[in-house]
Amino acid sequence: MTALATDRRFRFGLIAGPNQSGTDWVALARRAEALGYDTLLVPDTPDHGSPLPAAGIAAGATTTLRVGTFVLVAPVRTPASIARDAATLDRLTGGRFELGLGTGRPGSERLAALLGTELPPPAERVDRVAAAVRAVREQGDGPRILIAGAGSRILTLAGQVADTVTFALPPSSDDAALAQAVALVRDAAGDRFDRVELATNLMAVGERPVPGLSEWLGGTPAELAAAGSIAVLVGSPTEMADRLARRRDAVGASYVTLNASAIDDLAPVVERLAGA
Repeated sequence: MTALATDRRFRFGLIAGPNQSGTDWVALARRAEALGYDTLLVPDTPDHGSPLPAAGIAAGATTTLRVGTFVLVAPVRTPASIARDAATLDRLTGGRFELGLGTGRPGSERLAALLGTELPPPAERVDRVAAAVRAVREQGDGPRILIAGAGSRILTLAGQVADTVTFALPPSSDDAALAQAVALVRDAAGDRFDRVELATNLMAVGERPVPGLSEWLGGTPAELAAAGSIAVLVGSPTEMADRLARRRDAVGASYVTLNASAIDDLAPVVERLAGA
């Protein structure tokens, strides 16, 4: 398994669907690397291209940028196929691939249909994620594994087996809600908790309106920030960096991901905090 520092140093990741040309995709990966972002992560939805080849191409176009899935819908694939693809990408990227797994988001039925499989009932989906993790780990050294979720079962599993846990909490969730989710992971992780990286995902950076996003989030970035939402970050670069630092000090969340459309908005914060 590719090891990273466990002292909760900051990392920053961009999430981008590979719907552009190959030239533009490579340019995005290289720009992310140049700006100090640590990872380029690819979602797994029927509306985007396949995340695994996209991750491989981004890694091949860069030298230090890590790549990964955010997140692969484990229940619509066999554990063996996930393990095979993960091992191949981990080897060919020189250990720069990170495997993100989850139970699926709304609309995953369409992804299953696209792949010629079926999305199992909700009660089985966490078990399918666990089976995928076992299959990957049985191959020996392999990629870091990120598990995303919000429910108690998936977060318990994540605490027990994941290298990174990302909290898929509602946009209105505040730091108190995040602390409760972290406590669940801490209880499940036991002695290994200090080795588990904790991640949060930003849906908006700055107060610039994002078409369609405010309606989905239930308010403007400024309104959500005033209510304490952990999904938005506003203010000067110093203020934004301070807020992330306080959150890390409070609950240990040190890995921050965001949509690639905000790559320039967070760049000054990345410059201040990456690796710190």
